Amino acid sequence: MFRNAMPRYEVLSEEAMATLDRGWRRLMTEIGVEFMDERALALFRAAGQRVEDNTVFLDPDFVLEQVATAPREFDVQARNPANNIHIGGDSMAFGAVYGPPFVRQGEVRRDATMEDFRSFTRLAQSFAVLDSAGGVICEPNDTPLDSRHLDMTYALQTLTDKVYMGNVVSGVNAADTIAMTSILFGSREAIEETPATISLINCNSPLRWDDRMLEAQLEYSAAGQPVVLTPFILMGAMSPVTIPAALVQQIVEALSGIALSQLVRPGTPVIFGSFLSNIDMQSGSPTFGTPESGIGLLCTGQIARHFGLPFRTGGGLTSSQVADAQAGYESLMTLMPTFLAGANWVMHSAGWLEGGLVAGYEKFIVDVELLQMLRHEFTPLEIDEASMAFDAHQEVGHGGHFLGAMHTMERFRTCFYRPLLSSSENYERWMRGGGHDANARAKLAYEKVLEEYEQPPLDDAVREELEDYVVRRRAELGD
Repeated sequence: MFRNAMPRYEVLSEEAMATLDRGWRRLMTEIGVEFMDERALALFRAAGQRVEDNTVFLDPDFVLEQVATAPREFDVQARNPANNIHIGGDSMAFGAVYGPPFVRQGEVRRDATMEDFRSFTRLAQSFAVLDSAGGVICEPNDTPLDSRHLDMTYALQTLTDKVYMGNVVSGVNAADTIAMTSILFGSREAIEETPATISLINCNSPLRWDDRMLEAQLEYSAAGQPVVLTPFILMGAMSPVTIPAALVQQIVEALSGIALSQLVRPGTPVIFGSFLSNIDMQSGSPTFGTPESGIGLLCTGQIARHFGLPFRTGGGLTSSQVADAQAGYESLMTLMPTFLAGANWVMHSAGWLEGGLVAGYEKFIVDVELLQMLRHEFTPLEIDEASMAFDAHQEVGHGGHFLGAMHTMERFRTCFYRPLLSSSENYERWMRGGGHDANARAKLAYEKVLEEYEQPPLDDAVREELEDYVVRRRAELGD
């Protein structure tokens, strides 16, 4: 986990915030939000909100009352206490890519498998810059649809000792995740006292929460497990094309979902989610790493802080099909404002390719390098007498060099960031080493990490109980 002590980059004036405030209140009151689950509608009715069919017309002041019951900050436990994370404040926690049905290894793009899922989980465990492997790191298409969530959760629990995300495909899947997490941590009471999963609940933008997401949300919120209430907005398709309109819609969607979680269990932890980008107006394709998404990201951080909520946004997003220059600069265009905004929970931090359709092995390494560099860059500079190195000037004098100075010799191992991936070799030495470009070096890097991976220890009795649960539930689900 990283503590970002640098100043936040805020781009919205007081007047702009007031205009957005009027906008979301009007949209919430006059247009309303659809909730495609009768239990959710019943909770809003009981709370005195106007419900017509599946649409809830929310009182903004009522919503803010619910938001005020959510914690500003909270902890999430990992099975290795050294990997516990804090959500909120100046803390930033990072998880790997989430959701791709395909993977890329070098020139090969193919369906993802369960072994790919395990390999990406091992990679996430191996890099300290990642606080979580995530959840659906890739979709294992070689396993039965109804029970693959059991295999994925088991892999996250046993191949890493970090925080993991819960499955949200259905309420049944969410209940299984909660049950398996209760086994791992000893009891349901243990995870209700300190949550042990984070789960992504996506809004079906514009202004609709669908039944599957709501089923999962209701399960996790009842168990006191954090949910990331995330409007899924591609401007021009799921929202109007203007950034202010997208921000207003994002506020309505996120706050309405947060209000529901608080009605289920007052005080349950939530995260103000944002997935905000735009489409290519010539082709209609989703685009990522755009200037508009960066501006929206910075605005989201300021808005979430205004409401006193931890927030999720950002990641290493790109539209590129391969881990090329485009992938690098688009990912940095998203990761840089992620750090400037101080996002608390960052998904898709490593491995995202092709608009989220692909988990890339080489791209995973490129993103880890970016994360490590940005963490270094966003660590406050320490300035003291020793760092000003007057004694080195006394030793070297005029026209000398500092390479052999005592000040340098005492610090040369740690004075500068040491890259995982980048090459600074001269041409001749680079050629003698095979002339590998960044992609080729990334391939060598991930293969070495997987070869050296060591599985974190887990109590045999706990492992056996988890295995028994998976076997029993798979049979009950007909797989």
